[in-house]
Amino acid sequence: MVWRAWRQRHIRRRPFPSAWADILRRDFPRYSRLAAVDRARLDELIQIFLAEKRFEGAGGLQIVDEIRVVIAAQACLLLVRRPGSVFPGLHSVIVYPGEYVARHRSRDETGVVREGLQIRQGETAARGALVVSWAAARSGAAGPNDSRNVVLHEFAHLLDAERGGFDGTPRLASADAESWSRVLTYEYHALTTHVESGLPTPLDSYAASSPAEFFAVATERFFQDASGLSRDLPALYAELSRFYHQDPRLWDPPDRGDGAETSRREDEASE
Repeated sequence: MVWRAWRQRHIRRRPFPSAWADILRRDFPRYSRLAAVDRARLDELIQIFLAEKRFEGAGGLQIVDEIRVVIAAQACLLLVRRPGSVFPGLHSVIVYPGEYVARHRSRDETGVVREGLQIRQGETAARGALVVSWAAARSGAAGPNDSRNVVLHEFAHLLDAERGGFDGTPRLASADAESWSRVLTYEYHALTTHVESGLPTPLDSYAASSPAEFFAVATERFFQDASGLSRDLPALYAELSRFYHQDPRLWDPPDRGDGAETSRREDEASE
Protein backbone atom coordinates (compact mmCIF):
# COMPACT_ATOMS: atom_id res chain seq x y z
CA MET A 1 0.00 0.00 0.00
CA VAL A 2 2.82 2.41 0.87
CA TRP A 3 4.67 1.49 -2.31
CA ARG A 4 1.54 2.05 -4.38
CA ALA A 5 0.95 5.48 -2.85
CA TRP A 6 4.59 6.41 -3.52
CA ARG A 7 4.30 5.21 -7.11
CA GLN A 8 1.13 7.21 -7.70
CA ARG A 9 2.74 10.37 -6.33
CA HIS A 10 5.61 9.81 -8.74
CA ILE A 11 3.19 9.32 -11.65
CA ARG A 12 1.33 12.54 -10.77
CA ARG A 13 4.53 14.52 -11.10
CA ARG A 14 5.05 13.41 -14.69
CA PRO A 15 4.09 15.89 -17.40
CA PHE A 16 1.04 14.78 -19.31
CA PRO A 17 2.16 13.64 -22.79
CA SER A 18 1.26 16.22 -25.42
CA ALA A 19 0.32 13.44 -27.85
CA TRP A 20 -2.29 12.21 -25.36
CA ALA A 21 -3.69 15.72 -24.93
CA ASP A 22 -3.95 16.01 -28.72
CA ILE A 23 -5.90 12.74 -28.84
CA LEU A 24 -8.32 13.96 -26.18
CA ARG A 25 -8.87 17.37 -27.76
CA ARG A 26 -9.71 15.59 -31.01
CA ASP A 27 -11.68 12.56 -29.79
CA PHE A 28 -13.09 13.65 -26.42
CA PRO A 29 -14.46 17.21 -26.72
CA ARG A 30 -15.48 17.41 -23.07
CA TYR A 31 -11.80 17.37 -22.16
CA SER A 32 -11.38 20.90 -23.51
CA ARG A 33 -14.52 22.14 -21.72
CA LEU A 34 -13.36 21.12 -18.26
CA ALA A 35 -12.13 23.76 -15.84
CA ALA A 36 -8.33 23.88 -15.80
CA VAL A 37 -8.11 22.37 -12.32
CA ASP A 38 -10.39 19.48 -13.30
CA ARG A 39 -8.50 18.88 -16.53
CA ALA A 40 -5.23 18.72 -14.58
CA ARG A 41 -6.78 16.25 -12.16
CA LEU A 42 -8.09 14.15 -15.06
CA ASP A 43 -4.59 14.11 -16.57
CA GLU A 44 -3.22 12.68 -13.31
CA LEU A 45 -5.94 10.06 -13.07
CA ILE A 46 -5.44 8.96 -16.68
CA GLN A 47 -1.72 8.47 -16.09
CA ILE A 48 -2.37 6.41 -12.96
CA PHE A 49 -5.04 4.37 -14.73
CA LEU A 50 -2.79 3.57 -17.67
CA ALA A 51 0.12 2.69 -15.41
CA GLU A 52 -1.96 0.28 -13.31
CA LYS A 53 -4.41 -1.33 -15.75
CA ARG A 54 -3.55 -3.73 -18.54
CA PHE A 55 -5.25 -3.32 -21.92
CA GLU A 56 -5.84 -6.39 -24.05
CA GLY A 57 -7.08 -6.42 -27.62
CA ALA A 58 -9.65 -9.02 -28.65
CA GLY A 59 -11.20 -9.95 -31.98
CA GLY A 60 -8.03 -8.95 -33.82
CA LEU A 61 -7.85 -5.42 -32.36
CA GLN A 62 -4.39 -3.97 -31.86
CA ILE A 63 -4.18 -1.73 -28.79
CA VAL A 64 -2.79 1.74 -29.55
CA ASP A 65 -2.54 4.90 -27.46
CA GLU A 66 -5.75 6.34 -28.89
CA ILE A 67 -7.74 3.39 -27.53
CA ARG A 68 -6.07 3.43 -24.14
CA VAL A 69 -6.29 7.18 -23.61
CA VAL A 70 -9.86 7.67 -24.82
CA ILE A 71 -11.21 4.83 -22.68
CA ALA A 72 -9.17 5.88 -19.63
CA ALA A 73 -10.34 9.50 -19.94
CA GLN A 74 -14.01 8.53 -19.91
CA ALA A 75 -13.55 6.15 -16.99
CA CYS A 76 -11.59 8.66 -14.95
CA LEU A 77 -14.09 11.43 -15.61
CA LEU A 78 -16.20 9.72 -12.93
CA LEU A 79 -13.40 10.25 -10.40
CA VAL A 80 -12.28 13.80 -11.13
CA ARG A 81 -13.76 15.17 -7.90
CA ARG A 82 -14.23 11.97 -5.94
CA PRO A 83 -11.73 10.91 -3.28
CA GLY A 84 -10.32 7.40 -3.29
CA SER A 85 -8.37 5.03 -5.47
CA VAL A 86 -8.55 4.56 -9.23
CA PHE A 87 -10.84 1.53 -9.61
CA PRO A 88 -8.75 -0.66 -7.29
CA GLY A 89 -10.56 -3.90 -8.17
CA LEU A 90 -9.90 -3.55 -11.90
CA HIS A 91 -6.83 -5.20 -13.43
CA SER A 92 -7.49 -5.45 -17.14
CA VAL A 93 -9.59 -3.84 -19.86
CA ILE A 94 -10.43 -6.11 -22.79
CA VAL A 95 -11.30 -4.21 -25.95
CA TYR A 96 -13.10 -5.58 -29.00
CA PRO A 97 -13.21 -3.60 -32.25
CA GLY A 98 -17.03 -3.57 -32.22
CA GLU A 99 -19.93 -5.58 -30.83
CA TYR A 100 -19.03 -9.07 -29.68
CA VAL A 101 -20.83 -12.28 -28.80
CA ALA A 102 -20.88 -13.47 -25.20
CA ARG A 103 -22.58 -16.31 -23.40
CA HIS A 104 -25.54 -15.22 -21.30
CA ARG A 105 -27.18 -16.98 -18.35
CA SER A 106 -30.31 -15.72 -16.64
CA ARG A 107 -32.94 -16.91 -14.19
CA ASP A 108 -36.57 -15.86 -14.58
CA GLU A 109 -39.12 -15.20 -11.83
CA THR A 110 -40.10 -18.87 -11.68
CA GLY A 111 -36.50 -19.99 -11.17
CA VAL A 112 -35.98 -21.35 -14.68
CA VAL A 113 -32.40 -20.83 -15.88
CA ARG A 114 -31.88 -19.96 -19.53
CA GLU A 115 -28.58 -19.90 -21.37
CA GLY A 116 -27.73 -18.47 -24.75
CA LEU A 117 -25.61 -16.01 -26.66
CA GLN A 118 -25.92 -12.22 -26.70
CA ILE A 119 -24.42 -9.48 -28.81
CA ARG A 120 -22.89 -6.93 -26.44
CA GLN A 121 -21.01 -3.66 -26.38
CA GLY A 122 -19.59 -4.02 -22.88
CA GLU A 123 -19.74 -5.87 -19.60
CA THR A 124 -18.17 -5.91 -16.18
CA ALA A 125 -16.58 -9.34 -16.13
CA ALA A 126 -15.24 -11.53 -13.35
CA ARG A 127 -11.80 -11.51 -11.74
CA GLY A 128 -11.09 -7.81 -12.20
CA ALA A 129 -11.71 -7.55 -15.94
CA LEU A 130 -13.93 -5.17 -17.90
CA VAL A 131 -14.89 -5.67 -21.56
CA VAL A 132 -15.80 -2.88 -23.94
CA SER A 133 -16.35 -2.26 -27.65
CA TRP A 134 -13.96 0.28 -29.09
CA ALA A 135 -16.56 1.46 -31.62
CA ALA A 136 -19.01 2.16 -28.79
CA ALA A 137 -16.35 3.75 -26.60
CA ARG A 138 -15.24 6.06 -29.41
CA SER A 139 -18.84 7.02 -30.19
CA GLY A 140 -19.58 7.85 -26.55
CA ALA A 141 -16.45 9.98 -26.29
CA ALA A 142 -17.16 11.93 -29.46
CA GLY A 143 -20.14 13.76 -28.09
CA PRO A 144 -23.49 13.49 -26.38
CA ASN A 145 -25.51 12.86 -29.55
CA ASP A 146 -27.59 10.61 -27.28
CA SER A 147 -27.34 9.57 -23.66
CA ARG A 148 -25.43 6.35 -24.24
CA ASN A 149 -21.86 5.85 -23.14
CA VAL A 150 -20.73 2.27 -22.62
CA VAL A 151 -17.54 3.25 -20.77
CA LEU A 152 -19.37 5.41 -18.24
CA HIS A 153 -21.96 2.65 -17.84
CA GLU A 154 -19.50 -0.15 -17.11
CA PHE A 155 -17.28 1.93 -14.82
CA ALA A 156 -20.35 3.07 -12.89
CA HIS A 157 -20.91 -0.64 -12.23
CA LEU A 158 -17.40 -0.80 -10.77
CA LEU A 159 -18.18 2.08 -8.40
CA ASP A 160 -21.41 0.32 -7.45
CA ALA A 161 -19.49 -2.89 -6.69
CA GLU A 162 -17.04 -1.23 -4.29
CA ARG A 163 -19.44 -1.99 -1.44
CA GLY A 164 -19.38 -5.66 -2.35
CA GLY A 165 -22.26 -6.12 -4.79
CA PHE A 166 -24.19 -4.71 -7.72
CA ASP A 167 -27.26 -3.15 -6.11
CA GLY A 168 -27.33 0.45 -7.29
CA THR A 169 -25.95 1.83 -4.02
CA PRO A 170 -22.26 2.71 -4.27
CA ARG A 171 -20.15 3.75 -1.31
CA LEU A 172 -21.75 6.91 0.09
CA ALA A 173 -21.03 9.40 2.82
CA SER A 174 -23.25 8.49 5.78
CA ALA A 175 -24.99 11.86 5.60
CA ASP A 176 -26.05 11.16 1.99
CA ALA A 177 -27.25 7.57 2.34
CA GLU A 178 -30.84 8.27 3.45
CA SER A 179 -31.51 10.81 0.71
CA TRP A 180 -29.89 8.57 -1.92
CA SER A 181 -32.04 5.60 -0.93
CA ARG A 182 -35.24 7.64 -0.88
CA VAL A 183 -34.73 9.37 -4.22
CA LEU A 184 -33.31 6.48 -6.23
CA THR A 185 -35.86 4.00 -4.91
CA TYR A 186 -38.70 6.34 -5.84
CA GLU A 187 -37.32 7.10 -9.31
CA TYR A 188 -36.55 3.45 -10.02
CA HIS A 189 -40.07 2.34 -9.17
CA ALA A 190 -41.55 5.24 -11.13
CA LEU A 191 -39.49 4.20 -14.14
CA THR A 192 -40.52 0.55 -13.93
CA THR A 193 -44.17 1.65 -13.76
CA HIS A 194 -43.74 3.76 -16.89
CA VAL A 195 -42.04 0.91 -18.73
CA GLU A 196 -44.71 -1.60 -17.75
CA SER A 197 -47.41 0.85 -18.88
CA GLY A 198 -45.72 1.57 -22.19
CA LEU A 199 -45.30 5.25 -21.35
CA PRO A 200 -42.35 7.43 -22.44
CA THR A 201 -39.46 7.28 -19.99
CA PRO A 202 -36.94 9.95 -18.98
CA LEU A 203 -34.20 7.30 -18.91
CA ASP A 204 -33.47 4.46 -21.29
CA SER A 205 -35.93 1.72 -20.37
CA TYR A 206 -33.02 -0.69 -19.77
CA ALA A 207 -32.59 1.19 -16.48
CA ALA A 208 -35.72 -0.61 -15.26
CA SER A 209 -33.89 -3.97 -15.41
CA SER A 210 -32.50 -3.63 -11.88
CA PRO A 211 -31.33 -0.97 -9.38
CA ALA A 212 -27.75 -1.59 -10.56
CA GLU A 213 -28.67 -0.86 -14.17
CA PHE A 214 -30.70 2.14 -13.05
CA PHE A 215 -27.60 3.66 -11.44
CA ALA A 216 -25.40 2.89 -14.45
CA VAL A 217 -27.87 4.27 -17.01
CA ALA A 218 -28.53 7.36 -14.86
CA THR A 219 -24.76 7.93 -14.71
CA GLU A 220 -24.59 7.80 -18.50
CA ARG A 221 -27.25 10.48 -18.86
CA PHE A 222 -25.80 12.56 -16.00
CA PHE A 223 -22.57 13.01 -17.94
CA GLN A 224 -23.92 12.81 -21.49
CA ASP A 225 -27.02 15.01 -21.11
CA ALA A 226 -26.72 16.84 -17.82
CA SER A 227 -29.14 19.64 -18.64
CA GLY A 228 -31.76 17.20 -19.87
CA LEU A 229 -31.51 14.99 -16.79
CA SER A 230 -31.61 18.03 -14.51
CA ARG A 231 -34.78 19.18 -16.23
CA ASP A 232 -36.53 15.80 -16.34
CA LEU A 233 -35.43 14.30 -12.99
CA PRO A 234 -34.07 17.13 -10.81
CA ALA A 235 -33.98 15.14 -7.57
CA LEU A 236 -32.03 12.31 -9.22
CA TYR A 237 -29.68 14.83 -10.80
CA ALA A 238 -29.03 16.39 -7.39
CA GLU A 239 -28.14 13.00 -5.87
CA LEU A 240 -25.74 12.15 -8.68
CA SER A 241 -24.20 15.61 -8.50
CA ARG A 242 -23.60 15.14 -4.78
CA PHE A 243 -22.15 11.67 -5.32
CA TYR A 244 -19.79 12.64 -8.15
CA HIS A 245 -19.12 16.14 -6.73
CA GLN A 246 -19.69 17.51 -10.22
CA ASP A 247 -22.19 19.59 -12.18
CA PRO A 248 -21.71 18.55 -15.83
CA ARG A 249 -24.22 21.18 -16.95
CA LEU A 250 -21.28 23.57 -16.86
CA TRP A 251 -19.74 21.82 -19.86
CA ASP A 252 -22.84 20.73 -21.74
CA PRO A 253 -22.65 21.77 -25.40
CA PRO A 254 -25.10 24.51 -26.38
CA ASP A 255 -28.42 23.94 -28.17
CA ARG A 256 -28.97 20.38 -26.98
CA GLY A 257 -32.21 18.82 -28.13
CA ASP A 258 -34.29 16.82 -25.74
CA GLY A 259 -36.73 13.94 -25.85
CA ALA A 260 -37.45 10.78 -24.00
CA GLU A 261 -35.05 7.91 -24.25
CA THR A 262 -36.06 4.94 -26.34
CA SER A 263 -35.67 1.34 -25.37
CA ARG A 264 -32.16 -0.09 -25.38
CA ARG A 265 -31.92 -3.17 -27.52
CA GLU A 266 -31.61 -6.28 -25.44
CA ASP A 267 -28.51 -7.29 -27.39
CA GLU A 268 -26.76 -4.17 -26.05
CA ALA A 269 -27.33 -5.25 -22.48
CA SER A 270 -24.36 -5.12 -20.10
CA GLU A 271 -24.02 -7.24 -17.02
